Amino acid sequence: MVPELTDEEKKLFKILSSLNINWKRYSHPPVFTLSEAQQYWQGTSGAHGKNLFLRNYKGNHHYLVIVEAGKNVNLKKLNAYLKEDRLSFASPERLKKFLGVLPGAVSPFGLINDTNKEVVVVIDQDLLGYSSLNFHPNVNTATLEISQADFQKFLNWSGQKIIYWKIESPSGSENKKNGG
Repeated sequence: MVPELTDEEKKLFKILSSLNINWKRYSHPPVFTLSEAQQYWQGTSGAHGKNLFLRNYKGNHHYLVIVEAGKNVNLKKLNAYLKEDRLSFASPERLKKFLGVLPGAVSPFGLINDTNKEVVVVIDQDLLGYSSLNFHPNVNTATLEISQADFQKFLNWSGQKIIYWKIESPSGSENKKNGG
């Protein structure tokens, strides 16, 4: 039995359909962390994204950082690269205000709710090497797999400023490009 789609998913799928973007949806129980989500990745291909929603110290700049699931983001390096002041995780209230999602469901698809284009998107350059990518469809009870080309089409449509940045893998881990 296929679970009923949430309003958040229906809104997203309507936009993706209007852009002729194809996807595969994988249902799973609610997950709040990467380690919880990994057990439901069988059957998917490509990279799984880890998504961080950050703000600067003054709270006047917000960033959605999208990296490969196995990578850690050095906030001090990112802070320097962006010429920001003390980046930190944004509150659940800011997450809801800017991306329209709850903690555990952070996703680039939340950009559909950033109608004022206030969020800057920082994407790990290594994600460009994958033919498909996996993200939550604005809820943490499913994963959406889309092609790289369709992801780029979505980002172009959404209209936020995009920055590609080389995020180094944590020491000792391998950076797998196939099947990720």
